[in-house]
Amino acid sequence: MGYTALLRAPHVTRLLLGTLLGRLPAGMTALVIALALREAGTPYSRIGLATAAYAIAAAIGGPVLGRIVDRTGQPRVLVASAVVAGTGYALLALAPGSVVAATAGAALAGLFMPPLEPCLRALWPDVVDEEHLDTAYAFDSASQQVLYVAGPLAVAGIAAAFGPSTALWTAAALGLAGALIVGTAAPARTWQAPPRSASAGLLGPLRSPGLVLLLIGLAGAGWTVGSQNVLFIAYAERHPGGLPGGAGTLLALAALAGLLGALAYGALTWRASTATRTWVLALGMAVSYLPLVLLPGPLPMAALAFLSGAVLAPLLAAAFVLVAELAPAGTVTEAFAWLVTLFATGNAAGYAVSGSLVEGSLSAVALCAAAGIAVGGVLLFATRAQLQPARRAEAVLAA
Repeated sequence: MGYTALLRAPHVTRLLLGTLLGRLPAGMTALVIALALREAGTPYSRIGLATAAYAIAAAIGGPVLGRIVDRTGQPRVLVASAVVAGTGYALLALAPGSVVAATAGAALAGLFMPPLEPCLRALWPDVVDEEHLDTAYAFDSASQQVLYVAGPLAVAGIAAAFGPSTALWTAAALGLAGALIVGTAAPARTWQAPPRSASAGLLGPLRSPGLVLLLIGLAGAGWTVGSQNVLFIAYAERHPGGLPGGAGTLLALAALAGLLGALAYGALTWRASTATRTWVLALGMAVSYLPLVLLPGPLPMAALAFLSGAVLAPLLAAAFVLVAELAPAGTVTEAFAWLVTLFATGNAAGYAVSGSLVEGSLSAVALCAAAGIAVGGVLLFATRAQLQPARRAEAVLAA
């Protein structure tokens, strides 16, 4: 199935657009919180508190909401969480100068961020045939690259024209609109998780050793992306005027490469197993980041930025399929939510560590960026036998 045929398939365009629309606030929130609170005269220490509350709450809320979806279905969870998250944005918009209201609003917005990403990925097997799942997940991964560019741009445009509080109300409306579009679609209304595996227990998908290893490896990819943000910002500051758009251009080039890489990945037919593709792509991503250590002039750096982004989205596309293969029955939405959480946690850690290194050496930041996915890739390669789904492993033993 090509991409044109995929988009023509029933429900696909609606689900993709609804997810992108509802996920746009995730690309807006950190920046818009900072702008709104700063406009209200809030000191940076309290801005950091509010943004940290949002990030920590989102990391906790994703898996919890995913587990509820697996038990009760998608529509009610999507719409209810969007309403509560909207209340959080409203608190931020109405009282940005209040430390209690701003922190509570940020926490609510993060804790109840609608789990649109994991819900969409749980729906793909019901929407497309099994042999076309790679194409669907690749297009899903490619489309997510838009969020890294569109979110900050939307905040900048709305805040400049109408003020940061309007951007907060917009984020609330977008989240609710996306949840309604996806939650009222026929696949979401009829979707049910299979009976929960007795082996899942309290830990749910985390009872799968292979899945835990995969999540840790992908946290390394998140670390790398977070470090890359610091690297590009610091590089642009040290080369003023060297590249139009500065750090934004470098980040946009990396996102564009990811988009093209995912589209190319989904257009190909693969013979290797999903597990093999995943660890190969993880090591390939590590290789694509190593040249950044050279820190060349602005134009060569732009080319290296493009190269660095080429493998991330294909890696995530392969990982999406592998997550579904490794998750115990009845836990797939929660498993996808853990992927989002671990990637975001790695991203924040990479950002923090790189931020502490940037004053001393830009080369150290570049090495820090490459190290995250290098460690993750080596881990996935070293434990590749455990990444094979039980069904495949049993088939190999039987043969």
